[in-house]
Amino acid sequence: MELVIASSSIADAGIGCWDLQSGAEQLRYKSCASPSHGLACVGDRFLASSQLREPSSSSGSVLYWSWSKPQVEVKSFPAEHIKPIAANSEGTYIVGGGQSGDIYLWEVMSGRLLKKWHAHYRAVTCLVFSEDESLLISGSEDGCVRVWSLLMIFDDYESQQATHLYLHSFTEHTLRVTDVVTGCGGCNAIIVSASEDRTCKVWSLSTGRLLRSIVFPSVIDAVVLDPAEHVFYAGSRDGNIYVAALNAESSSSSSYGMHIISSLSHRSRAVTCLAYSTEGDLLLSGSEDGMVRVWDPKTHNIVRMFKHAKGPVNNILVVRRPHYLSLGTFSNSNASSRRHGFLLPPPLDKYVNLTDEGLNNKTVIRLPTARNIPQDALYCSSRIIDEHIEDFQRQGSSAAAEMEVERLKHECGRSMQIVQQWKKMYDNLHEFCINELLDGDQVGCTK
Repeated sequence: MELVIASSSIADAGIGCWDLQSGAEQLRYKSCASPSHGLACVGDRFLASSQLREPSSSSGSVLYWSWSKPQVEVKSFPAEHIKPIAANSEGTYIVGGGQSGDIYLWEVMSGRLLKKWHAHYRAVTCLVFSEDESLLISGSEDGCVRVWSLLMIFDDYESQQATHLYLHSFTEHTLRVTDVVTGCGGCNAIIVSASEDRTCKVWSLSTGRLLRSIVFPSVIDAVVLDPAEHVFYAGSRDGNIYVAALNAESSSSSSYGMHIISSLSHRSRAVTCLAYSTEGDLLLSGSEDGMVRVWDPKTHNIVRMFKHAKGPVNNILVVRRPHYLSLGTFSNSNASSRRHGFLLPPPLDKYVNLTDEGLNNKTVIRLPTARNIPQDALYCSSRIIDEHIEDFQRQGSSAAAEMEVERLKHECGRSMQIVQQWKKMYDNLHEFCINELLDGDQVGCTK
């Protein structure tokens, strides 16, 4: 069962939570004024949101809510105003984009600020992890989309030797980047970026090439991919949701423009955010009129509507209901969450703790990148894990150290699985190339 989470830029509206199937509102989380891309579900444990800065405030604000309580439970105050935030699927890390163009990466469990780097010349507007979570993609007010390898970010030697930290820097947009999404395939996925220049651009992560540029009738503020990646949906300021082709060509005489197949429209105000339910095969949109609309993408009909607030809906998430939450509303779920031990973590640190710099550099397990992967590479080998464990033992057998060791073991297993997947892919590619060569030789002999 899936839940719909929506937030607004108006504090009184808070965060709304509905059951996608029944349409019943589960809980209304109070006191949230989130910017666009400023809402995240951290694992299945809690909600996090950055906040629009008050005029009198010089720092940023990130708030946590547990599933079963409407009140804010944890408040963090980063060094600057944070707009977009994102969390990896397991809820291990939170990243935030600053007004200065800096990107911050925190460890959730401890609240430690592990890394901070200057990513853009102007404010960061959106952040998203790649499917395998080895890459981070950022968009900015400077019109640039950049791809960051976490392997590079956490390797001090490699980052010092490199002329720049990013893997790719896409600079073809001429105005502010409004949204970025990534498809399946890890380092071989595609990226779709939207901008105030009225274009959406499709990029290849593996090659860094621009695959397609589509001009829309209006500014696009939100994009989401169809799960099969045949099309993507683009929410515009004219109230339409345009359907654009990723592969097939459309006639240049189309009333919408090249590569734009059709549109979904309900004569609403500007579409501000989009999400997709893969389980229900449903498209969700939020707009400036405070409504969340649920669409059947096949018929283009609205199947359900949620009333959020008078103000604009600027974030929508579709998440699976945590298994420990009871059916119906969340009012009886507080005791259940306590039994499962889901206590909220401490606030996020404002600055990097230089005394823990060595420990910080070892908290991220390196994942494979698309550029150079030896076939016999063993990421996170047992030798490296043993070195981590010995370091922790020398620092003292605290509970935190034991938890770090367990996490390292878990991520090591996950990384080894990724390595096996890459090996299989390269084996298949090798076999394919040999067959192509043999077929070519046979054709030549026949001639």
